[in-house]
Amino acid sequence: MDALVDGGFIVLGGPVGEGDGEDTLAVIDAESEVVIRERLAEDPWPSDMLAIKSIEPWSVWLRRE
Repeated sequence: MDALVDGGFIVLGGPVGEGDGEDTLAVIDAESEVVIRERLAEDPWPSDMLAIKSIEPWSVWLRRE
């Protein structure tokens, strides 16, 4: 995961909900869902630690410059 962040693929990430949570959210910079699935499939984490629940497109409309 650190390499995906260092390479700019994962832009933001962290737990969702209270405490550390069991679910996390990752904001990813990729051209397609296929690219996301391929890159995450290369990760050595076991499937019980890295499971994709959904992939949704997101457009950033507001940002501080």
